[in-house]
Amino acid sequence: MVTKMEKGSVSIEIKKAIAIVEFGHPASNSLPSDLLNRLTNAFLDLSTNKDINVIILRSKGNKTFCAGASFNELIAIENLENGIAFFSGFANVINKMRACNKLIIGQIQGKAVGGGVGLIAACDYALATEEASVKLSEISIGIGPFVIEPAISRKIGVAATTTMTLEATDWKTAYWAKEKGLYAKVFKTKDELIKETEYFAEKLASYNPEALTALKNIFWKNTKDWPKLLAERAKISGELVLSEFTKKALAEFKK
Repeated sequence: MVTKMEKGSVSIEIKKAIAIVEFGHPASNSLPSDLLNRLTNAFLDLSTNKDINVIILRSKGNKTFCAGASFNELIAIENLENGIAFFSGFANVINKMRACNKLIIGQIQGKAVGGGVGLIAACDYALATEEASVKLSEISIGIGPFVIEPAISRKIGVAATTTMTLEATDWKTAYWAKEKGLYAKVFKTKDELIKETEYFAEKLASYNPEALTALKNIFWKNTKDWPKLLAERAKISGELVLSEFTKKALAEFKK
């Protein structure tokens, strides 16, 4: 099944009890609202699909896994309602990944920024290449990774999240991310990554699906308040994106 949208797409392929969710966007696989909504619906639908036991999340291309929020939509936000709605898109995806009954494996072939790092952190297990550096650049434009912070802190801890957030212009290498727990393994090439991801997914898919679901629930314990928490965080981001500082920073970045 392939869903097409203006300058972006989401596809779902099912084989051997494994669902492969692939997204793409010409602007370095950035995430406009429409694409976020389609990813949210994909995880919602797959959660109850009895034909699959495991999900692989990946993106198109070789250089960038995900550039985070759509810049064009970000600069177009004119009021609080629009701001909350935009950042709620990230909250919805993370919550659906969290609540999904299937284990999600991230196949990370390239760099990730902001919301892209949030997607990786929301996976239950992530494999990457050496090219998969990560960065949280939000504070540099006056916002902050408020919506994605719970998922990232849960995965790599508060100290590492603080470092990434405050060192907003610095890329952290894939090996740094592995050391902190964002990635389970790092490979030299994309071919090695694909081979290992498929092998690992097939192995997991052969296990008792009821046991996998029970484990997922345990892995994500103490997160049932996230729908409310992430909604509150989306409001903070929605307010800050309207600030004079952020508007000016976005205008400078656009130039």
